[in-house]
Parts: sequence; structure tokens; C-alpha cells
Amino acid sequence: MLNIVIKPFNELSILELYNLLQLRSEVFVVEQDCVYQDIDGKDQNALHVIGYKNDRIVAYTRLFKPGDYFKASSIGRVVVAKNQRQFKYGYDIMEASIKAIKTHFNVTEIKISAQCYLKNFYNNLEFFEIGEEYLEDGIPHIAMLYKK
Repeated sequence: MLNIVIKPFNELSILELYNLLQLRSEVFVVEQDCVYQDIDGKDQNALHVIGYKNDRIVAYTRLFKPGDYFKASSIGRVVVAKNQRQFKYGYDIMEASIKAIKTHFNVTEIKISAQCYLKNFYNNLEFFEIGEEYLEDGIPHIAMLYKK
């Protein structure tokens, strides 16, 4: 079971920031073999959803209110540690993120830029494809929308 904490950037401890950036780098840069600029200057505007297991960050997303990233609110940097994926924590962190957007931003439309191989995962969370596939940092992506 995950212990999920939601914080704005200015409430993150230095250790939390270090650990969440380490997890993002571990998955998006090393595991996916993708050289890109993860530290993009957008974390300061995001609401951070952190999933802890035994005091260790194993899942994470960042949320944006409408207009900060896309016209709609958005969820990005969705990540679960490789050795924790069998526990389906991706669903837990995404469900907490959807709820947090509804609670903190008072909206129900959410847009994401999803890696194409995860379409079924996001479909199970009621996100649906919009538009055509595109490359982002050399990885096939598709825009997806949640409205509820």
C-alpha cells in the first residue's frame, strides 16, 4: 500500500526533491535510454504527488492547473520504480492525481502526453486518445484526454 503525499514545490524537502528527481532520472533517462532535459523549469509551478512505500519514493506524478502546461489541467512525469510495478502502483498514483486535480484545481478535464505503449493503462483510467501519434524525445507519444 502506498502512502501518498501531495505538495507544492516550495513545501518539498531537499531530500524529497533529490529522491523524486533520482527516480525520474532512473526511469526516464537510464531505463528508457533517453537523453532529455528532465529538469525543465516547470516543477516550480507543479503540484507534486509522491507515493511512498516504507519511507521510500516509489511512485510520482506532477500536476498542472489549466493553462500552466496545456489549456486543460495536466498530469506528467508519471513514474513507478521498476521493482515496484508488479504492485500496480501506477493506478494508485494516477487515481490520487486525478482526485487531486479535482480537489485542488476544481476541474475535471485532464490532458496528458502519454507514451504510446501505455495507452491501455491510461484507457483503463478513462483517458482516451486525441489526435495522431508523435515523437517526443525520440519516443512515440499520443495526447490523451480525461473528462468526467
